[in-house]
Amino acid sequence: MQKLQTLDYTVFFVYFIIVSAYGYWIYKKKHSANMSTTDFFLAEGSLTWWAIGSSLIASNISAEQFIGASGDGFAMGLAIATYEWMAAATLIVVAVFFMPIYLKNRIFTMPQFLTQRYNNTVAMIMAIFWLFLYILVNLTSILFLGALAVSTISGLNFTACMIGLAVFAVIITLGGMKVIGYTDVIQVFFLILGGLATTYLAINLVSTQNGTEGILNGFDIMLTQSSDHFHMIFEKSNPHYSSLPGLTVLIGGMWIVNLNYWGCNQYITQRALGADLKTAREGILFAAFLKLLMPVIVVLPGIAAYTLYQNGLFHQEMLDATGEVNKDHAYPVLLNLLPAGLKGLSFAALTAAVVASLAGKANSISTIFTLDIFKKYISPEASEQRLVQVGRITIWVAMLMAILISPFMGIDKKGGFQFIQEMTGLVSPGVFAAFLLGFFWKKTNSAGAMFAIVGGFLLSLFFKFVLPDLVNLEFLAPYGFAVPNPNGVYTIPFLDTMGFVFLICVAVMIVLGIQKPGEKGLAIDASMFKVAPSFAIGAGLILFLVVVLYGIFW
Repeated sequence: MQKLQTLDYTVFFVYFIIVSAYGYWIYKKKHSANMSTTDFFLAEGSLTWWAIGSSLIASNISAEQFIGASGDGFAMGLAIATYEWMAAATLIVVAVFFMPIYLKNRIFTMPQFLTQRYNNTVAMIMAIFWLFLYILVNLTSILFLGALAVSTISGLNFTACMIGLAVFAVIITLGGMKVIGYTDVIQVFFLILGGLATTYLAINLVSTQNGTEGILNGFDIMLTQSSDHFHMIFEKSNPHYSSLPGLTVLIGGMWIVNLNYWGCNQYITQRALGADLKTAREGILFAAFLKLLMPVIVVLPGIAAYTLYQNGLFHQEMLDATGEVNKDHAYPVLLNLLPAGLKGLSFAALTAAVVASLAGKANSISTIFTLDIFKKYISPEASEQRLVQVGRITIWVAMLMAILISPFMGIDKKGGFQFIQEMTGLVSPGVFAAFLLGFFWKKTNSAGAMFAIVGGFLLSLFFKFVLPDLVNLEFLAPYGFAVPNPNGVYTIPFLDTMGFVFLICVAVMIVLGIQKPGEKGLAIDASMFKVAPSFAIGAGLILFLVVVLYGIFW
């Protein structure tokens, strides 16, 4: 395989200079010696709708999508795009129902919501949960997969790539949310441009390898030669059913995944919490439109790589150190087939996605630790300047921990994208139950929230690691609720597990709430959920497109 050439490094250097210079300009333009915490962590009132939407996508699309989702596209096909297309629909729900509640009640961090709605104990436990999850799962995965891709493409040392990405992200993050938000606009430009270039050339290569020309011919060849990779809903007999269990992706656990991620996640909602409701909604709607485009950028290249692999191309390059096919090699290997210059553009897109996500995640880690732990429990009298300083130190510490821990997490064994979904899924059902009932049912009490957050996590561990050894779950197989693992032991697909845990948590919370109704409610009225006509038209168009896409590729 060819590595990066001089023209590729030139293109990448141009990207680096543009992002760094623009970030520095934003920092100097908006910086003040007495930067407040709301300025540093939230960029309060200064992000436009296009900056919010771009930042949401830049923070969301990272190495786990470029590498992990493309790898899953290689292995299982278009079905993995359900995470992206269902997210587009989910973002509309968040914009209409969740954001008004946050902004009306002036909630800027997720632990703050739990404090305001429940109590400090619930908030403290959840803050610790989030810090562990963000550092040990998200930050480490993004850094590991990003460094893997950069190292594979450039030929540079893996550790050096990891440190370089971390330092680049920290430099952006230290400027605060304003710098992150506006540099993310540039990052998304490179991400989409480079991603589309990679997709175009990959599909065109499929066409060329089969003696024809043009992207339409290439796509038609993919539909023919890889027809099994163009189904959104899997049958029970599909070997990947455990990852995407049938209709669960439409009416089950997939909603919990997306609603928790987009609506109850500091990492994501932080982009919109500093804006007014109209701007926040417009930004979220813009992000939903971009999500419809993401499978073209992160999934189709994986299917193209699979088609090329079936035709005998890069068999050796897809093997890992043990001699087995590693699906996460698909995207980096594919980039190495691109011509000079365009390879550099795609390399810049991948780097942009990694750096933007690292910066956003590090900022959220810093926000939760500084405002919800340090300020509340360690130094309540700390000045604004001291808090900003602690926030910056936290960023460095979190990134250093990710560098040291990520090689030992086993991310490459499961596949990056699925690793993140399953690990996050241990926490998501209970957290989402605590948020959902906390939003809309005043009787929900602190005991119920505590059970959902702690008990939900323990239940997830029970379903995943204990139940299959206690009970032979084969009797659930005819209904699609159990599948055999490589050892022949029947387990419940993790998306179905999330649904079961969520329903248990909701049931227990309702019982506890009826026994002893909670006394803390939020300021909510029906007028909060009204939307502008322009938003309604945009949301309707997105939902229509989602339905059409599922109808075509059912």
